[in-house]
This record gives sequence, structure tokens and C-alpha cells, in this order.
Amino acid sequence: MPSLSFFVTCVHISIIFFIACNATEPKISPKFPAIFVFGDSSVDTGNNNYTITGPSGNHLPYGKDFPGHIPTGRFSNGKLAPDFLASMLGIKETVPPFLDPNLSKYDLQTGVNFASSGSGFDNLTTIASRGISMFKQVDLLKKYIVRLKGIVGEKEAKKIISGSLYFTSAGTNDFLIFYDTPTRRFQFNVSGYQDFILNRAQIFYKQLYDLGCRKMMVVGLPPMGCLPIQITLKYPKPINRKCIEHLNADSQSYNLKLVNLLSKLQAVLPGSKFAYADINQRVINMINNPQKYGFVETSKGCCGTGYVEVGNSCNSLTPTCERDSQYLFFDCIHPSEATNHYISKNIVKQDIPKLL
Repeated sequence: MPSLSFFVTCVHISIIFFIACNATEPKISPKFPAIFVFGDSSVDTGNNNYTITGPSGNHLPYGKDFPGHIPTGRFSNGKLAPDFLASMLGIKETVPPFLDPNLSKYDLQTGVNFASSGSGFDNLTTIASRGISMFKQVDLLKKYIVRLKGIVGEKEAKKIISGSLYFTSAGTNDFLIFYDTPTRRFQFNVSGYQDFILNRAQIFYKQLYDLGCRKMMVVGLPPMGCLPIQITLKYPKPINRKCIEHLNADSQSYNLKLVNLLSKLQAVLPGSKFAYADINQRVINMINNPQKYGFVETSKGCCGTGYVEVGNSCNSLTPTCERDSQYLFFDCIHPSEATNHYISKNIVKQDIPKLL
């Protein structure tokens, strides 16, 4: 017959096991009080759902892997980089669009998204795409600050604004329109247009700074020559598909100029911190080493043929690949959720420490 000490030991083990199984995981201590996002469709979490004219991804198959399997306006099968960043940094799980009329006080205090699909620094870009320009996104930030002060008061609002993370991803639409339409090419060569966009970007970041923003994470251009739509335009026959090297070289030269600009801005704007996120090299690494990331397809999207489908042509009637996690791109322009996740992990590991 078992001894009393045996039963006591069993009870102790059971209690310890119960506590271990039911204990909640320690929460991540947020490194920033809030996150704010500016940019184009690569980071728009749904603002264009609330505009009359801008392109929107508020239909399936976009969002099919998002929590609840619902389209939200994100041009991806699931979450975008800002969502992953907010979660990895312990702020919140997703970053809602500012134009959502149902934002809670919690949403407003922990950060919102001002990005708009089709946006760019060049005014001609948003005239063509009908998105919300980068400078109109600054105007939305001004409206946000007024609302925030009404919730937490001026002193606390200033603290939130100065301590938060500002994440920006823009410029790709500017250059896609530059390459594919003649208007700006009558005025600029590639180098001149790069300088024009960077001058506009400088004005944009100075406006953010003047509103109290201090910690800026700036995403560079992706390898534009590897976007499936650009490959399709250059190599319409599937058998010949490959990245377009001169477009990639343009992206890299622009990014070098951008890094130089951010360094100069940090030097002349007291208290500011600028960090550059090199998405270009990270995507190139994924293309050159797809097996390392679990990818089997890097030159076309998961939606439809993967060559031309994006926006309205990627819809509920369009077939998709069986495993979108094996595709670097979801449509012919935008990354898959898997790609956004890998990029976000790298940003948190390598780039966020520069702002802390």
C-alpha cells in the first residue's frame, strides 16, 4: 500500500504541474508607447476602404489567411509588416487604419495607420493612382493629434508622440509610374528623378519632426526589377522570366542616396533618430536562397497566373496557389504574409535597436 508521503509528493507534483500549465506567458514590455505608419499599399491596413477613389484590397482572396479569414484592405493574404512589428514589439496585434470610424480609445493611444494604397511622394503619382498622398497623410496625423489630446490631455499626448515608432514605406509607386509612363521622363533622367523624390521625402520627414515625431524607421525601395509585374512587362513569355538588373541597380542607387539623406537629417534635427530598413537586400536574399525561407516560387504571385493579377483582377473568382506560404509574392506586386513576417523579424532584430 502506498505511503502517505507518496500521496503528498503526488499532490505537490500535481499542483506544480497545474501552475505551470495555467501560468500566462510573460508579456513583452513595449519598447514604444505606440506605432504610426505612413506609406503605400505595402503597409496600408485598410484606409482606402474609406476613400471613394483609391485602389482597395477589401475583397477575397486578399485577407484569406488574416485572423477571421476576412479581407481588410491589406494587399496580402494575411498580415502586413506593421502588424507583425506592432506584435513583436509588444504594442498590439494589428495596426488599424486611421480612417476607420470605429476606432477605440485604446486604438488611438497605441497607434494607427495613415498609409494609402497608391501613395507616393510625387503628386503626379497620387493623381494617377487616386490614393492619399504622403503629405495628406501628414494632415491626417494632425487630425489624429487633436483627437489624442482630447483623450489623454496635451502633456500625455506629447509624450506619446515623441516616444512612438514612425514606420514609413513609400517611393515604389513613384518609380513604377516613372518607368511605365512618359510624363516625368520628359523632365528627369533616373538620377534626377531620384533626387526629386528624395527632396520631397526630406520635406515629409521635416513635417513629421515639426509635429513632435522623433523615432523614424524608413524602408528603402525593394528590388523593383524583381516585382512580378515588372518581369512580365519585360519578359512576357513565362520561360524567360528573371529579374531586371538595371531596375534593381536603380533601386540600390536610390537607397544609397536615402541612407545619406537620413544621416544628414538626424544631424540637423535635434533629438531625432532615423533608422534605415534595407528591404532590398532582404528580398534579394530570399530570391537567391528560397529554400532557406521555405519558398518555391519567387518570380510570380500566388494569385491567378501570378504575372499580372493585382487589385480588382485578383478577386474571389481568381484561383490561388495551394500554399501561399511558399510564394514570396501574393499578387504581382505585393509580398505574401510569409515574406512580411521574415522582413519584420529582421527589422526588429537589426534595425529597431538603432532607435532605442
